[in-house]
Amino acid sequence: WVAVKQGEQTVHAFLVFPEVSGKAPAVVVIHENRGLTDWVRDVADQLAAAGYIAIAPDLLSGMAPGGGKTSDFPDEDAAREGIYKLAPDQVTADLNAVADYVAKLPASNGKVAVAGFCWGGTQSFRFATNRASLAAAFVFYGTGPESKDEIAKIECPVYGFYGGNDARVGATVPKSAELMEEAGKTFEPMTYEGAGHGFMRSGEEPNPAEANRMGRDAGWVRWKELLKQVFAQ
Repeated sequence: WVAVKQGEQTVHAFLVFPEVSGKAPAVVVIHENRGLTDWVRDVADQLAAAGYIAIAPDLLSGMAPGGGKTSDFPDEDAAREGIYKLAPDQVTADLNAVADYVAKLPASNGKVAVAGFCWGGTQSFRFATNRASLAAAFVFYGTGPESKDEIAKIECPVYGFYGGNDARVGATVPKSAELMEEAGKTFEPMTYEGAGHGFMRSGEEPNPAEANRMGRDAGWVRWKELLKQVFAQ
């Protein structure tokens, strides 16, 4: 755990280093709407195993009773309520502080990408509109900005991962693709047939639905291939 200062507040973040000989690129991992859970930390572990510095900020830092973080909420429902009370500008400021922190680590080569899941997927797409230096944004079943002005600010490629049985989010993908194409931006969505919302997490559960398991496995393969491409540039 590391404490990242952002103005007058502290963002608690889970940081994992890869076992590599040289400086490594980094990925900021944005959690779901239930906050920074064990599963999100496991994602960070898996990214480190693949050769990347991974940092997962707890964006509920300071929002729990007594000014605590995700683990200080009484249950997931309370954490979810806290998520939707977050001000967009605070989320952006916290993510920028964490990205700055990880980029300046002695073990980092300064390159930073962002990835997010569910609520975090939407935030990863939005963060791409607020940080021009990102190497890439990986959006796992999140929605994209609806404003042409916001889309115009995106400088990095955006890669989407969607479930075929996630109509709510899936219905927004064509519009995101249209806006990104009109703006001359790179957006490459992939839909995993039969997978539901949250398949990257639910596909790892004991006895998962086969489509979720297959989507999770294929999603990780694609993600790691894209990370290699993005950071090789």
